[in-house]
Amino acid sequence: MSAFGRKNGAGGMKPGSRPSFGVARPMRGGSGQGSGQGSGEPEGGDQFPPVPGEGVEVPGSDAVNSAPMKEDAMARLTDRANAVHEKQEVGGFEASVHKIKEQVLPRLLERVDPEAASTLSKEELSEEFRPIIMEVLAELKVTLNRREQFALEKVLIDELLGFGPLEELLGDPDVSDIMVNGPDQTYIEKGGKLVVAPIRFRDEQHLFQIAQRIVNQVGRRVDQTTPLADARLKDGSRVNVIVPPLSLRGTAISIRKFSEKPITLDMLKEFGSMSDKMCTALKIAGACRMNVVISGGTGSGKTTMLNALSKMIDPGERVLTIEDAAELRLQQPHWLPLETRPPNLEGQGAITIGDLVKNALRMRPDRIILGEIRGAECFDLLAAMNTGHDGSMCTLHANSPRECLGRMENMILMGDIKIPKEAISRQIAESVDLIVQVKRLRDGSRRTTNITEVIGMEGDVIVTQELFAFEYLDESEDGKIIGEFRSSGLRPYTLEKARMFGFDQAYLEACL
Repeated sequence: MSAFGRKNGAGGMKPGSRPSFGVARPMRGGSGQGSGQGSGEPEGGDQFPPVPGEGVEVPGSDAVNSAPMKEDAMARLTDRANAVHEKQEVGGFEASVHKIKEQVLPRLLERVDPEAASTLSKEELSEEFRPIIMEVLAELKVTLNRREQFALEKVLIDELLGFGPLEELLGDPDVSDIMVNGPDQTYIEKGGKLVVAPIRFRDEQHLFQIAQRIVNQVGRRVDQTTPLADARLKDGSRVNVIVPPLSLRGTAISIRKFSEKPITLDMLKEFGSMSDKMCTALKIAGACRMNVVISGGTGSGKTTMLNALSKMIDPGERVLTIEDAAELRLQQPHWLPLETRPPNLEGQGAITIGDLVKNALRMRPDRIILGEIRGAECFDLLAAMNTGHDGSMCTLHANSPRECLGRMENMILMGDIKIPKEAISRQIAESVDLIVQVKRLRDGSRRTTNITEVIGMEGDVIVTQELFAFEYLDESEDGKIIGEFRSSGLRPYTLEKARMFGFDQAYLEACL
Protein backbone atom coordinates (compact mmCIF):
# COMPACT_ATOMS: atom_id res chain seq x y z
CA MET A 1 0.00 0.00 0.00
CA SER A 2 1.40 3.41 -0.98
CA ALA A 3 1.24 6.57 1.12
CA PHE A 4 -1.78 7.71 -0.92
CA GLY A 5 -3.91 4.67 -0.04
CA ARG A 6 -3.48 2.78 -3.33
CA LYS A 7 -1.73 -0.50 -3.99
CA ASN A 8 1.50 -0.26 -5.91
CA GLY A 9 1.57 -1.63 -9.40
CA ALA A 10 -0.97 -1.84 -12.18
CA GLY A 11 -3.17 -4.16 -10.20
CA GLY A 12 -4.13 -1.42 -7.77
CA MET A 13 -5.86 0.67 -10.47
CA LYS A 14 -9.30 0.31 -11.86
CA PRO A 15 -9.61 0.15 -15.62
CA GLY A 16 -10.03 3.65 -17.13
CA SER A 17 -9.23 5.49 -13.91
CA ARG A 18 -6.76 8.41 -13.64
CA PRO A 19 -3.15 7.56 -12.84
CA SER A 20 -2.30 8.01 -9.18
CA PHE A 21 -0.20 10.96 -7.96
CA GLY A 22 3.36 10.60 -9.20
CA VAL A 23 2.61 8.43 -12.26
CA ALA A 24 3.81 10.24 -15.40
CA ARG A 25 1.97 10.11 -18.68
CA PRO A 26 3.86 8.84 -21.74
CA MET A 27 5.72 11.71 -23.40
CA ARG A 28 4.67 12.51 -26.93
CA GLY A 29 7.00 14.10 -29.43
CA GLY A 30 10.57 13.44 -30.43
CA SER A 31 11.80 10.98 -33.03
CA GLY A 32 10.61 7.49 -33.65
CA GLN A 33 7.30 5.72 -33.52
CA GLY A 34 4.34 7.53 -31.96
CA SER A 35 5.99 10.93 -32.17
CA GLY A 36 3.22 12.37 -34.28
CA GLN A 37 5.47 13.05 -37.28
CA GLY A 38 3.57 13.25 -40.50
CA SER A 39 0.25 13.60 -38.69
CA GLY A 40 0.35 17.42 -38.61
CA GLU A 41 0.73 17.55 -34.83
CA PRO A 42 3.31 20.07 -33.58
CA GLU A 43 6.53 18.58 -32.31
CA GLY A 44 6.51 18.11 -28.54
CA GLY A 45 2.81 17.41 -28.17
CA ASP A 46 0.59 19.34 -25.71
CA GLN A 47 2.94 18.66 -22.78
CA PHE A 48 5.77 20.61 -24.38
CA PRO A 49 4.23 23.34 -26.57
CA PRO A 50 6.55 25.06 -29.04
CA VAL A 51 8.31 28.28 -28.01
CA PRO A 52 6.98 31.39 -29.83
CA GLY A 53 9.44 32.80 -32.34
CA GLU A 54 10.90 29.40 -33.44
CA GLY A 55 9.05 29.17 -36.71
CA VAL A 56 5.92 27.53 -35.29
CA GLU A 57 2.70 29.51 -35.23
CA VAL A 58 1.16 29.35 -31.75
CA PRO A 59 -2.64 29.17 -31.71
CA GLY A 60 -4.18 32.32 -30.21
CA SER A 61 -1.03 34.43 -30.60
CA ASP A 62 -1.33 37.69 -32.49
CA ALA A 63 1.92 37.51 -34.44
CA VAL A 64 0.74 40.14 -36.93
CA ASN A 65 0.19 42.82 -34.27
CA SER A 66 3.17 41.97 -32.03
CA ALA A 67 5.79 42.88 -34.67
CA PRO A 68 4.57 46.48 -35.24
CA MET A 69 4.20 46.96 -31.47
CA LYS A 70 7.78 45.84 -30.93
CA GLU A 71 9.03 48.12 -33.72
CA ASP A 72 7.07 51.05 -32.23
CA ALA A 73 8.53 50.44 -28.76
CA MET A 74 12.09 50.25 -30.16
CA ALA A 75 11.51 53.46 -32.16
CA ARG A 76 10.44 55.26 -28.98
CA LEU A 77 13.59 54.05 -27.21
CA THR A 78 15.74 55.29 -30.10
CA ASP A 79 14.02 58.70 -30.09
CA ARG A 80 14.59 59.05 -26.37
CA ALA A 81 18.26 58.05 -26.65
CA ASN A 82 18.90 60.57 -29.45
CA ALA A 83 16.83 63.45 -28.02
CA VAL A 84 18.52 66.80 -27.46
CA HIS A 85 16.99 68.91 -24.70
CA GLU A 86 17.27 72.63 -25.31
CA LYS A 87 17.06 75.20 -22.54
CA GLN A 88 13.65 76.85 -22.57
CA GLU A 89 13.58 80.60 -22.17
CA VAL A 90 10.74 82.71 -20.81
CA GLY A 91 9.52 85.04 -23.52
CA GLY A 92 6.60 87.12 -24.70
CA PHE A 93 4.47 89.24 -22.39
CA GLU A 94 5.98 87.89 -19.13
CA ALA A 95 9.51 88.68 -20.28
CA SER A 96 8.63 92.28 -21.23
CA VAL A 97 6.89 92.93 -17.87
CA HIS A 98 9.87 91.39 -16.06
CA LYS A 99 12.28 93.69 -17.91
CA ILE A 100 10.25 96.81 -17.04
CA LYS A 101 9.98 95.68 -13.40
CA GLU A 102 13.78 95.56 -13.13
CA GLN A 103 13.94 99.21 -14.21
CA VAL A 104 11.04 100.43 -12.04
CA LEU A 105 11.75 98.59 -8.78
CA PRO A 106 14.95 100.44 -7.67
CA ARG A 107 13.36 103.87 -8.28
CA LEU A 108 10.16 102.74 -6.53
CA LEU A 109 12.07 101.66 -3.41
CA GLU A 110 13.67 105.11 -3.20
CA ARG A 111 10.21 106.70 -2.87
CA VAL A 112 8.67 104.18 -0.43
CA ASP A 113 9.09 103.75 3.31
CA PRO A 114 9.44 99.94 3.79
CA GLU A 115 8.15 99.98 7.37
CA ALA A 116 5.01 101.91 6.41
CA ALA A 117 4.46 99.67 3.38
CA SER A 118 4.63 96.50 5.49
CA THR A 119 1.63 97.65 7.57
CA LEU A 120 -0.66 97.93 4.53
CA SER A 121 -2.60 95.16 2.83
CA LYS A 122 -2.00 94.28 -0.81
CA GLU A 123 -5.11 96.19 -1.94
CA GLU A 124 -4.15 99.32 0.02
CA LEU A 125 -0.58 99.12 -1.20
CA SER A 126 -1.77 98.81 -4.79
CA GLU A 127 -3.77 102.05 -4.44
CA GLU A 128 -0.77 103.87 -2.93
CA PHE A 129 1.65 102.55 -5.54
CA ARG A 130 -0.37 103.36 -8.65
CA PRO A 131 0.49 107.10 -8.90
CA ILE A 132 4.13 106.45 -7.88
CA ILE A 133 4.50 103.79 -10.58
CA MET A 134 3.03 106.15 -13.20
CA GLU A 135 5.51 108.82 -12.09
CA VAL A 136 8.48 106.43 -12.41
CA LEU A 137 7.31 105.24 -15.83
CA ALA A 138 7.10 108.87 -16.99
CA GLU A 139 10.66 109.46 -15.82
CA LEU A 140 11.85 106.39 -17.73
CA LYS A 141 9.76 107.45 -20.76
CA VAL A 142 8.01 104.06 -20.87
CA THR A 143 4.42 103.89 -22.14
CA LEU A 144 2.25 100.92 -21.06
CA ASN A 145 -1.28 99.93 -21.92
CA ARG A 146 -3.88 99.11 -19.27
CA ARG A 147 -3.13 95.39 -19.20
CA GLU A 148 0.62 95.94 -18.82
CA GLN A 149 0.05 98.46 -16.02
CA PHE A 150 -2.02 95.99 -13.99
CA ALA A 151 0.54 93.23 -14.59
CA LEU A 152 3.38 95.51 -13.51
CA GLU A 153 1.53 96.59 -10.33
CA LYS A 154 0.89 92.97 -9.38
CA VAL A 155 4.50 91.93 -10.01
CA LEU A 156 5.87 94.83 -7.95
CA ILE A 157 3.53 94.21 -4.98
CA ASP A 158 4.32 90.48 -5.08
CA GLU A 159 7.98 91.42 -4.99
CA LEU A 160 7.61 93.69 -1.97
CA LEU A 161 5.03 91.84 0.16
CA GLY A 162 4.78 88.32 -1.28
CA PHE A 163 7.10 85.68 -2.67
CA GLY A 164 7.95 87.37 -5.96
CA PRO A 165 7.48 85.25 -9.10
CA LEU A 166 6.16 82.35 -6.98
CA GLU A 167 2.96 84.27 -6.14
CA GLU A 168 1.53 83.62 -9.62
CA LEU A 169 2.06 79.86 -9.26
CA LEU A 170 0.77 79.75 -5.67
CA GLY A 171 -2.45 81.42 -6.81
CA ASP A 172 -3.06 78.90 -9.63
CA PRO A 173 -5.43 76.16 -8.33
CA ASP A 174 -4.32 73.74 -11.09
CA VAL A 175 -0.70 73.71 -9.88
CA SER A 176 -0.09 70.99 -7.25
CA ASP A 177 3.73 71.12 -7.01
CA ILE A 178 6.32 73.86 -7.55
CA MET A 179 9.99 72.91 -7.98
CA VAL A 180 12.54 75.74 -8.27
CA ASN A 181 15.95 74.48 -9.46
CA GLY A 182 17.95 77.67 -9.15
CA PRO A 183 17.04 81.13 -10.50
CA ASP A 184 16.76 80.11 -14.17
CA GLN A 185 14.63 76.95 -14.03
CA THR A 186 11.25 76.26 -12.40
CA TYR A 187 9.01 73.26 -12.97
CA ILE A 188 5.38 72.81 -11.92
CA GLU A 189 3.06 69.81 -11.79
CA LYS A 190 -0.27 70.16 -13.57
CA GLY A 191 -2.63 67.23 -13.93
CA GLY A 192 0.06 64.84 -12.72
CA LYS A 193 2.59 65.94 -15.38
CA LEU A 194 5.70 68.12 -14.98
CA VAL A 195 6.01 71.19 -17.21
CA VAL A 196 8.32 74.23 -17.27
CA ALA A 197 6.84 77.29 -15.53
CA PRO A 198 6.88 80.68 -17.35
CA ILE A 199 8.73 82.48 -14.52
CA ARG A 200 12.31 83.36 -13.68
CA PHE A 201 14.17 85.07 -10.85
CA ARG A 202 16.48 88.06 -11.17
CA ASP A 203 19.51 86.21 -9.85
CA GLU A 204 20.58 83.83 -7.08
CA GLN A 205 20.42 86.56 -4.44
CA HIS A 206 16.82 87.35 -5.40
CA LEU A 207 15.81 83.68 -5.06
CA PHE A 208 17.69 83.30 -1.76
CA GLN A 209 15.86 86.32 -0.28
CA ILE A 210 12.49 84.80 -1.19
CA ALA A 211 13.51 81.48 0.38
CA GLN A 212 14.48 83.29 3.58
CA ARG A 213 11.18 85.17 3.58
CA ILE A 214 9.29 81.84 3.39
CA VAL A 215 11.12 80.08 6.22
CA ASN A 216 11.27 83.16 8.48
CA GLN A 217 7.46 83.24 8.60
CA VAL A 218 7.42 80.03 10.66
CA GLY A 219 10.42 80.84 12.84
CA ARG A 220 12.93 78.77 10.87
CA ARG A 221 16.11 79.91 9.18
CA VAL A 222 18.17 78.93 6.17
CA ASP A 223 21.79 79.96 5.53
CA GLN A 224 25.19 78.35 4.99
CA THR A 225 25.30 77.06 8.58
CA THR A 226 21.83 75.44 8.26
CA PRO A 227 21.42 74.88 4.51
CA LEU A 228 18.30 72.69 4.90
CA ALA A 229 14.90 73.89 6.11
CA ASP A 230 11.34 72.57 6.28
CA ALA A 231 8.60 75.17 6.49
CA ARG A 232 4.96 75.75 5.58
CA LEU A 233 2.90 78.51 4.03
CA LYS A 234 -0.18 80.09 5.61
CA ASP A 235 -2.50 77.81 3.62
CA GLY A 236 -0.69 74.71 4.93
CA SER A 237 1.40 74.05 1.81
CA ARG A 238 4.64 72.24 2.64
CA VAL A 239 7.97 73.86 1.71
CA ASN A 240 11.47 72.43 1.59
CA VAL A 241 14.46 74.70 0.96
CA ILE A 242 18.06 73.66 0.27
CA VAL A 243 20.74 76.26 -0.47
CA PRO A 244 24.39 76.24 -1.60
CA PRO A 245 26.86 74.68 -0.95
CA LEU A 246 24.58 71.62 -0.83
CA SER A 247 22.62 72.65 -3.92
CA LEU A 248 25.01 73.13 -6.84
CA ARG A 249 22.61 75.04 -9.11
CA GLY A 250 21.69 77.62 -6.50
CA THR A 251 18.82 77.78 -4.02
CA ALA A 252 16.23 75.04 -4.57
CA ILE A 253 12.66 75.38 -3.29
CA SER A 254 10.09 72.54 -3.38
CA ILE A 255 6.49 73.43 -2.54
CA ARG A 256 3.73 70.83 -2.15
CA LYS A 257 0.44 72.70 -2.39
CA PHE A 258 -2.73 71.56 -0.64
CA SER A 259 -6.28 72.22 -1.71
CA GLU A 260 -8.08 75.01 0.13
CA LYS A 261 -11.27 72.94 0.01
CA PRO A 262 -11.03 69.94 2.38
CA ILE A 263 -10.80 66.62 0.53
CA THR A 264 -13.23 63.91 1.68
CA LEU A 265 -13.35 60.17 0.99
CA ASP A 266 -16.40 60.71 -1.25
CA MET A 267 -14.40 63.19 -3.33
CA LEU A 268 -11.53 60.69 -3.65
CA LYS A 269 -14.07 58.10 -4.84
CA GLU A 270 -15.40 60.54 -7.47
CA PHE A 271 -11.82 61.24 -8.62
CA GLY A 272 -11.43 57.49 -9.29
CA SER A 273 -8.96 56.93 -6.45
CA MET A 274 -11.07 54.12 -4.94
CA SER A 275 -14.27 52.15 -5.45
CA ASP A 276 -17.58 52.68 -3.65
CA LYS A 277 -17.02 49.65 -1.40
CA MET A 278 -13.48 50.75 -0.52
CA CYS A 279 -14.82 54.19 0.39
CA THR A 280 -17.43 52.63 2.70
CA ALA A 281 -14.85 50.36 4.36
CA LEU A 282 -12.48 53.30 5.02
CA LYS A 283 -15.31 55.42 6.44
CA ILE A 284 -16.15 52.62 8.87
CA ALA A 285 -12.45 52.15 9.74
CA GLY A 286 -12.17 55.83 10.63
CA ALA A 287 -15.39 55.89 12.65
CA CYS A 288 -14.70 52.61 14.51
CA ARG A 289 -11.34 53.75 15.86
CA MET A 290 -9.21 51.30 13.92
CA ASN A 291 -5.46 51.93 14.00
CA VAL A 292 -4.56 52.83 10.43
CA VAL A 293 -1.16 53.17 8.72
CA ILE A 294 -1.18 54.94 5.35
CA SER A 295 1.69 53.77 3.18
CA GLY A 296 2.91 55.13 -0.15
CA GLY A 297 5.66 56.81 -2.09
CA THR A 298 6.52 60.51 -2.36
CA GLY A 299 3.63 62.52 -3.79
CA SER A 300 1.25 59.54 -3.77
CA GLY A 301 -1.40 61.29 -1.65
CA LYS A 302 -0.71 59.98 1.88
CA THR A 303 -1.42 63.30 3.61
CA THR A 304 -4.55 63.83 1.51
CA MET A 305 -5.81 60.37 2.51
CA LEU A 306 -5.04 61.08 6.17
CA ASN A 307 -6.95 64.36 6.02
CA ALA A 308 -9.91 62.60 4.38
CA LEU A 309 -9.93 59.81 6.98
CA SER A 310 -9.87 62.37 9.79
CA LYS A 311 -13.31 63.60 8.66
CA MET A 312 -14.79 60.38 10.11
CA ILE A 313 -13.46 61.04 13.64
CA ASP A 314 -16.18 61.71 16.22
CA PRO A 315 -16.37 65.49 16.93
CA GLY A 316 -16.35 64.74 20.67
CA GLU A 317 -12.88 63.17 20.57
CA ARG A 318 -9.69 65.03 21.46
CA VAL A 319 -7.20 64.68 18.59
CA LEU A 320 -3.48 65.57 18.72
CA THR A 321 -1.42 65.78 15.52
CA ILE A 322 2.38 65.68 15.60
CA GLU A 323 4.48 66.69 12.58
CA ASP A 324 7.86 68.08 11.56
CA ALA A 325 6.18 70.87 9.58
CA ALA A 326 2.46 71.18 10.33
CA GLU A 327 0.57 70.45 7.13
CA LEU A 328 -2.40 68.37 8.29
CA ARG A 329 -5.73 70.19 8.16
CA LEU A 330 -8.07 68.16 10.34
CA GLN A 331 -11.78 68.93 10.20
CA GLN A 332 -12.55 68.40 13.91
CA PRO A 333 -13.45 71.02 16.54
CA HIS A 334 -11.21 69.51 19.28
CA TRP A 335 -7.90 69.34 17.44
CA LEU A 336 -4.51 70.43 18.77
CA PRO A 337 -1.59 70.49 16.28
CA LEU A 338 1.98 70.07 17.60
CA GLU A 339 5.18 70.75 15.67
CA THR A 340 8.81 69.73 16.22
CA ARG A 341 11.62 72.25 16.72
CA PRO A 342 15.04 72.11 15.06
CA PRO A 343 18.24 72.66 17.09
CA ASN A 344 19.62 76.16 17.57
CA LEU A 345 23.00 77.43 16.30
CA GLU A 346 24.81 75.58 19.10
CA GLY A 347 23.03 72.34 18.18
CA GLN A 348 20.92 72.39 21.35
CA GLY A 349 17.22 72.60 22.12
CA ALA A 350 15.86 70.25 19.43
CA ILE A 351 12.41 68.74 20.12
CA THR A 352 11.84 65.55 18.11
CA ILE A 353 8.65 63.71 17.15
CA GLY A 354 9.47 61.08 19.79
CA ASP A 355 9.59 63.78 22.47
CA LEU A 356 6.22 65.12 21.38
CA VAL A 357 4.62 61.66 21.30
CA LYS A 358 5.75 60.97 24.87
CA ASN A 359 4.46 64.38 25.98
CA ALA A 360 1.17 63.90 24.09
CA LEU A 361 0.38 60.84 26.23
CA ARG A 362 0.13 63.20 29.22
CA MET A 363 -2.33 65.51 27.44
CA ARG A 364 -5.35 63.19 27.64
CA PRO A 365 -5.69 62.51 23.87
CA ASP A 366 -8.32 60.18 22.40
CA ARG A 367 -6.33 59.81 19.19
CA ILE A 368 -2.75 60.62 18.23
CA ILE A 369 -2.01 61.26 14.55
CA LEU A 370 1.56 61.40 13.25
CA GLY A 371 2.12 63.19 9.95
CA GLU A 372 4.99 60.86 9.08
CA ILE A 373 7.13 58.38 10.97
CA ARG A 374 10.78 58.06 9.99
CA GLY A 375 12.56 56.55 12.98
CA ALA A 376 12.34 55.24 16.54
CA GLU A 377 9.20 57.30 17.27
CA CYS A 378 7.35 54.42 15.58
CA PHE A 379 7.69 52.42 18.82
CA ASP A 380 6.18 55.29 20.86
CA LEU A 381 3.21 55.42 18.50
CA LEU A 382 2.67 51.65 18.77
CA ALA A 383 2.75 51.99 22.55
CA ALA A 384 0.10 54.73 22.32
CA MET A 385 -2.09 52.49 20.11
CA ASN A 386 -1.91 49.79 22.79
CA THR A 387 -2.64 52.04 25.78
CA GLY A 388 -6.17 53.28 25.18
CA HIS A 389 -5.61 55.51 22.14
CA ASP A 390 -7.42 53.41 19.55
CA GLY A 391 -7.96 55.12 16.22
CA SER A 392 -4.45 56.53 16.01
CA MET A 393 -3.09 57.03 12.49
CA CYS A 394 0.21 57.74 10.74
CA THR A 395 1.85 57.77 7.32
CA LEU A 396 5.15 56.30 6.16
CA HIS A 397 7.04 55.70 2.92
CA ALA A 398 6.72 52.17 1.54
CA ASN A 399 5.80 50.57 -1.80
CA SER A 400 3.55 47.76 -0.53
CA PRO A 401 1.73 46.72 2.67
CA ARG A 402 4.27 43.96 3.33
CA GLU A 403 7.15 46.39 2.87
CA CYS A 404 5.35 48.81 5.20
CA LEU A 405 5.49 46.26 8.03
CA GLY A 406 9.17 45.61 7.36
CA ARG A 407 9.92 49.33 7.43
CA MET A 408 8.15 49.73 10.77
CA GLU A 409 10.32 46.95 12.21
CA ASN A 410 13.47 48.55 10.81
CA MET A 411 12.57 51.99 12.13
CA ILE A 412 12.16 50.65 15.67
CA LEU A 413 15.47 48.77 15.38
CA MET A 414 17.13 52.07 14.35
CA GLY A 415 16.55 53.36 17.88
CA ASP A 416 18.26 52.32 21.11
CA ILE A 417 15.47 49.96 22.18
CA LYS A 418 17.03 46.67 23.30
CA ILE A 419 14.23 44.23 22.53
CA PRO A 420 14.28 41.24 20.14
CA LYS A 421 12.87 41.50 16.62
CA GLU A 422 10.15 38.94 17.39
CA ALA A 423 8.80 41.15 20.19
CA ILE A 424 8.77 44.15 17.83
CA SER A 425 6.84 42.17 15.20
CA ARG A 426 4.32 41.06 17.82
CA GLN A 427 3.87 44.66 18.99
CA ILE A 428 3.16 45.77 15.40
CA ALA A 429 0.74 42.88 14.81
CA GLU A 430 -1.19 43.68 18.00
CA SER A 431 -1.31 47.44 17.36
CA VAL A 432 -2.00 48.01 13.64
CA ASP A 433 -5.42 47.09 12.23
CA LEU A 434 -5.32 48.36 8.63
CA ILE A 435 -2.69 49.34 6.08
CA VAL A 436 -3.94 51.62 3.29
CA GLN A 437 -1.57 51.63 0.32
CA VAL A 438 -1.74 54.65 -2.01
CA LYS A 439 0.24 54.98 -5.20
CA ARG A 440 0.91 57.60 -7.86
CA LEU A 441 0.71 55.81 -11.21
CA ARG A 442 2.77 56.76 -14.24
CA ASP A 443 -0.14 58.63 -15.88
CA GLY A 444 -0.19 61.03 -12.90
CA SER A 445 -3.33 59.58 -11.28
CA ARG A 446 -3.33 58.63 -7.60
CA ARG A 447 -5.06 55.39 -6.63
CA THR A 448 -5.68 53.46 -3.43
CA THR A 449 -4.11 50.19 -4.58
CA ASN A 450 -4.49 48.04 -1.44
CA ILE A 451 -6.42 47.88 1.81
CA THR A 452 -4.82 45.18 3.95
CA GLU A 453 -5.64 43.88 7.43
CA VAL A 454 -2.99 42.87 9.96
CA ILE A 455 -4.30 39.67 11.54
CA GLY A 456 -1.61 38.59 13.97
CA MET A 457 1.48 36.41 14.23
CA GLU A 458 2.23 32.95 12.87
CA GLY A 459 5.58 31.95 14.32
CA ASP A 460 7.78 34.99 13.85
CA VAL A 461 5.95 36.26 10.74
CA ILE A 462 3.22 38.92 10.71
CA VAL A 463 0.12 37.55 8.97
CA THR A 464 -1.93 39.88 6.75
CA GLN A 465 -5.15 39.58 4.77
CA GLU A 466 -5.92 41.67 1.70
CA LEU A 467 -9.45 43.11 1.61
CA PHE A 468 -9.23 45.21 -1.58
CA ALA A 469 -6.73 45.58 -4.42
CA PHE A 470 -6.43 47.60 -7.62
CA GLU A 471 -5.70 45.46 -10.67
CA TYR A 472 -4.05 46.97 -13.74
CA LEU A 473 -5.81 45.97 -16.98
CA ASP A 474 -4.68 48.15 -19.86
CA GLU A 475 -3.67 51.62 -21.00
CA SER A 476 -5.82 53.90 -23.16
CA GLU A 477 -4.60 55.64 -26.30
CA ASP A 478 -4.09 58.92 -24.43
CA GLY A 479 -1.87 57.20 -21.83
CA LYS A 480 -4.46 56.81 -19.05
CA ILE A 481 -4.19 53.62 -17.01
CA ILE A 482 -7.28 51.42 -16.99
CA GLY A 483 -7.89 49.05 -14.09
CA GLU A 484 -10.48 47.91 -11.62
CA PHE A 485 -10.81 47.72 -7.86
CA ARG A 486 -11.50 44.20 -6.66
CA SER A 487 -12.64 42.87 -3.33
CA SER A 488 -11.06 39.65 -2.10
CA GLY A 489 -14.43 38.49 -0.71
CA LEU A 490 -12.89 37.52 2.64
CA ARG A 491 -14.54 38.03 6.01
CA PRO A 492 -12.69 40.94 7.66
CA TYR A 493 -10.76 40.13 10.80
CA THR A 494 -11.53 43.63 12.17
CA LEU A 495 -15.28 42.91 12.11
CA GLU A 496 -15.38 42.75 15.92
CA LYS A 497 -14.25 46.38 16.20
CA ALA A 498 -16.96 47.40 13.72
CA ARG A 499 -19.55 45.45 15.75
CA MET A 500 -18.70 47.48 18.87
CA PHE A 501 -19.83 50.62 17.00
CA GLY A 502 -22.81 49.02 15.23
CA PHE A 503 -21.25 48.98 11.74
CA ASP A 504 -20.62 45.21 11.47
CA GLN A 505 -23.31 44.51 8.83
CA ALA A 506 -22.34 47.47 6.62
CA TYR A 507 -18.63 46.58 6.96
CA LEU A 508 -19.25 42.94 6.05
CA GLU A 509 -21.31 43.88 2.99
CA ALA A 510 -18.62 46.33 1.83
CA CYS A 511 -15.84 43.72 2.08
CA LEU A 512 -17.66 40.76 0.55
